[in-house]
Amino acid sequence: MTLAPNTQAPALKLAPTPGQTIGPFYGYALPFEKGGELVNQAHPASVRLHGVVTDGAGTPIPDALLEIWQADEHGNIVAKDGSLVRDGYNFTGWGRVAVDNVGHYTFTTLNPGATEAGKAPFIMLTVFARGLLNRLFTRIYLPEDTEALANDALLSSLDDDGRKTLIATREADGSLRFDISLQGQDETVFLSYCS
Repeated sequence: MTLAPNTQAPALKLAPTPGQTIGPFYGYALPFEKGGELVNQAHPASVRLHGVVTDGAGTPIPDALLEIWQADEHGNIVAKDGSLVRDGYNFTGWGRVAVDNVGHYTFTTLNPGATEAGKAPFIMLTVFARGLLNRLFTRIYLPEDTEALANDALLSSLDDDGRKTLIATREADGSLRFDISLQGQDETVFLSYCS
């Protein structure tokens, strides 16, 4: 049987599938061994990135899942196969961790370099949590390069309170502290991406 092409078919406009919460079940399959270890902690340039995820009342969220993406210390975007396989030698540029029962998370990573000269280096962060119908996106900026931070387009578009929610704190041991507040007075600035 030969079928003639249908030239009269109306164009379909499909609506996007609505978001839905993915938790609190991520502890079962999404975290993986060494998911927060983008580089081995014995690496001479390794740095600890950590913080706490809280709700609008300041209560720690015990079942959030976080992912980060970033450039290496030279500003190169890593494109290696097998980023889920942590070999202890290669920087992967991507990590995923679940928070603990008091909302704390930890990644072992590198200080990212700027991807373009004069640009402020940052780490992309995605938050998945119970009750969030859609994941949340934000950035973690390093605190040191104040000139690059002052010239960053995103940071320049924010008031002082919003800016400070995107800039990590450098601790005495060299660690980066970045707390995430999903709502409330100190709510972290989250980004929306249009398609």
